[in-house]
Amino acid sequence: MSTIQVENIVKAFGSQRAVDGVSFEVNPGEIFGLLGPNGAGKTTTIRILLDIFKADSGRVSILGGAMTEEKKNRIGYLPEERGLYQEIKLEQCLTYLATLKGLSQAEATRRINVYLERFDLAQHRKKKLKELSKGMQQKAQLIVTLVHEPDVLIIDEPFSALDPVNTQMVKDLLLEERGKNRTIVLCTHQMHQVEELCDRIVLINQGKSVLYGGLEEIRRRFAGQDLLLRTPTALPAALPGVASYEHTNGGYHLMLSAGSDPQAVLAGLLSAGITVEQFEIAMPTMDEIFIRVVTGDSSNE
Repeated sequence: MSTIQVENIVKAFGSQRAVDGVSFEVNPGEIFGLLGPNGAGKTTTIRILLDIFKADSGRVSILGGAMTEEKKNRIGYLPEERGLYQEIKLEQCLTYLATLKGLSQAEATRRINVYLERFDLAQHRKKKLKELSKGMQQKAQLIVTLVHEPDVLIIDEPFSALDPVNTQMVKDLLLEERGKNRTIVLCTHQMHQVEELCDRIVLINQGKSVLYGGLEEIRRRFAGQDLLLRTPTALPAALPGVASYEHTNGGYHLMLSAGSDPQAVLAGLLSAGITVEQFEIAMPTMDEIFIRVVTGDSSNE
């Protein structure tokens, strides 16, 4: 059974429909990408999920039904904008926010100590939040999101201000949470992180769902007939079924002629005595798919 079910939700502010008929489901044990350009309606959708906004129409079910106060303690939310108390000390702030999620003072302190060590923040526990770097504050916000061990994580731009080491640590954490059968909604503009982490996605543009499904299925849907070839053999000027080709880093990118069959091209390469070390369809990146869908260029779909 899906943890989150969103059915045809609509939300307007005046004459502007911020969300216009969006539908999707998120399952336990998956990382689900909620994607879209700035102003697409992602934040409004998140706020409807969290019951901060009420949808004008449509239906949202989370953890088996409508949102309740009890369910809010089973959700961890990382907003894009930081919401920590800048004038108090890090440890005090984290402990206070953890108790708001139902943890006892002792249990909150125990769990926070573990996270402070893991996030390399233990030596900064007595500093005020305003004295910490943006990256440190981002890690502190992540601790608040995770400390009560929520069943559902809704995370907006988790990698903001993080260096590569801390980015990898956060990715490892998200994969650990997925391994615990948690439900994770990831909102980010970093498409390479989507490729590494997400199982399925929905792409929202101008308030509407314009792309929805499994990540690999979507990439295959947008793949053209271009091929990637790795070979130590120098290629002849002309190849049967290949309109043109260009050198890439360590191989070749083959652009096929109209109607050419990749398997026939492979057979032709082998019959010509060309050693084939790698031969595969050139899969588009999520950046390329994002741009193609948002700009309305579906010529290669």
